[in-house]
Amino acid sequence: MLDGQRVAVVLLSAIGDIVHALPLVSSLRAAAPGLTLEWITQPVPGEIAGGHPGVDRVWTLDRARGWRGFRELHRELRGRRFDLVLDLQVYAKASLVTAMLDSPRKIGFDRTRARELNYLVTNERIPAGPLRHTTEQYLEFADHLGIPRRYEWPLPISSEERAAQAAFYDRRRAPLAALVVGTSRSTKEWPAERWARLAESLHAEMGYEVCIVGSDRPSERARALEIVALSRVPILDERRDDLRRLLWLLDGAALALSPDTGPYHLAVALGVATVGLYGLTDPARVGPGRRFLDLVVDAFHDPGEGWHPPRAGYRQGRMERIAVARVLEAVELARARYPRAGGNPPPRGTTSAAAGSSA
Repeated sequence: MLDGQRVAVVLLSAIGDIVHALPLVSSLRAAAPGLTLEWITQPVPGEIAGGHPGVDRVWTLDRARGWRGFRELHRELRGRRFDLVLDLQVYAKASLVTAMLDSPRKIGFDRTRARELNYLVTNERIPAGPLRHTTEQYLEFADHLGIPRRYEWPLPISSEERAAQAAFYDRRRAPLAALVVGTSRSTKEWPAERWARLAESLHAEMGYEVCIVGSDRPSERARALEIVALSRVPILDERRDDLRRLLWLLDGAALALSPDTGPYHLAVALGVATVGLYGLTDPARVGPGRRFLDLVVDAFHDPGEGWHPPRAGYRQGRMERIAVARVLEAVELARARYPRAGGNPPPRGTTSAAAGSSA
């Protein structure tokens, strides 16, 4: 049905949402190898979206340019017609992009879930449903189109990136534990002194080389420097404003530990045994989904409280409930269940993210 059609996916941000949408794109491509699939996003998430082998082109909205960014995107898209638009994001900025696209068929969420008047820019809506994990919600679009779901998260790494990865990891003398210590929302973060104590146990008791990864935003830089100063073991600081570098760093790690943030979801998608620290956000809604649920350290839910239905809201002040001992228990579980976490990663040049299943 979709073969030969030109399809646009509108999902502007953030990195975690982009990762959650990869299975939908995999499903579209598998069902219709002859479609032309274009993704409209922002520059940094575009580095992930554009890497999907099923994406033919990425269009970027530069939000840093304000209204000029919207005008520039509109000028670039003028005269281009799509057979189908899938609006996966219910915020006003995505609605503006969907409105400017020329297409007879624009599919969005049902009116209940289409916040910020998003339903006004679509002319077809998926059936109403309960709140689900974000990946499952995006795959409702596949259901609506009558195509099989494919749970695949391809994150290809180029040969040049593989060479840089090999050069970095050839210098390591122990398995690498990658720590993501900063996020774009401070209320998701774990106290710096606990990261320092965790790093000490990972290095001195478990034999990992410890490395902080992420961006070089001022807030993340300050946290990383504080943790390094508080720790009594060496910690590598490999943060850069380079998403592709972060991708291959995570891909080579034995273990990753992170709050709910973009790099966490990249690590999970890459198949890295990843311990997730959740307090502000609901792991049933924005957690790892189908991988490493057993490694979630959950402070969002109260004891005995079920995960279903998922919750969209925030619960403030709960990250402080997570003790270092709880995180170390999750690390021990990872080491027992996942050979990679114990220092036996897959051969370089492969990634489990490319292997998925249909459902």
